[in-house]
Amino acid sequence: MIIRLSLIIPVYNAETFISDTLARLTEWKQKINYTVQVIIVNDGSSDSTAERIENYIKTTDPSLELISIKKNRGKGYAVKTGMLAALGQFRIYTDADIPFGFGVVEKILYYLEFKEFDVCIGNRKSVQSTYFVHMDPIRKFASKIFTAIISRYVVTGVNDTQCGLKGFKAPVAEELFSKLQTRGFAFDVELLYLCFKYEYDIKRIPVSFEGNEHSTISLIKTSVQMSRDIFFLPFRYHFTKKY
Repeated sequence: MIIRLSLIIPVYNAETFISDTLARLTEWKQKINYTVQVIIVNDGSSDSTAERIENYIKTTDPSLELISIKKNRGKGYAVKTGMLAALGQFRIYTDADIPFGFGVVEKILYYLEFKEFDVCIGNRKSVQSTYFVHMDPIRKFASKIFTAIISRYVVTGVNDTQCGLKGFKAPVAEELFSKLQTRGFAFDVELLYLCFKYEYDIKRIPVSFEGNEHSTISLIKTSVQMSRDIFFLPFRYHFTKKY
């Protein structure tokens, strides 16, 4: 059986909302008219996330697939694990709370399949996007600085590298993720950096989202790690054999 789409969902300590996500996934799968593989990658959660997913699959929807990583390795590692285990002709990853809904999946498939783009990414900063997140001033300022540096010196012209919604043709996904080195949150930047280096055609689409950000991420720790990962990108690309 040919699988048209593989949807990859990394999760970490999501016990407060994962049941809602699973129910939404099942409802969505019942509405579409093509084959889809849903892979949920548990990135070493320390709460009851894995148990809740396992129970749901066992009792409600055995078509969902779960990959459990014993130790927390980072979002990039989780997405890479799911992408390389996927079998779909097209592969999309999105965040565990499905923040941009399912309608955008059809838009991504349209641009990958019919418009023949290699990669399709969500853009929260498009003038056509409706993206409202209540973010504290420090995080907002840090995000603006990060975006300015990345769009100027690393992936020129991309003003939203960190949107957690990206789609790929299968051969493109296999090439990019087999070479992905970044395990943490900067993996999106590495993916786009490689897309530019390999001259893949990228389509950016506006996304719609409304909610509140309740982040448990340490701003200082994450910023230092991301800065380090991004700083070494050109070095790894030009002076190592990893790519």
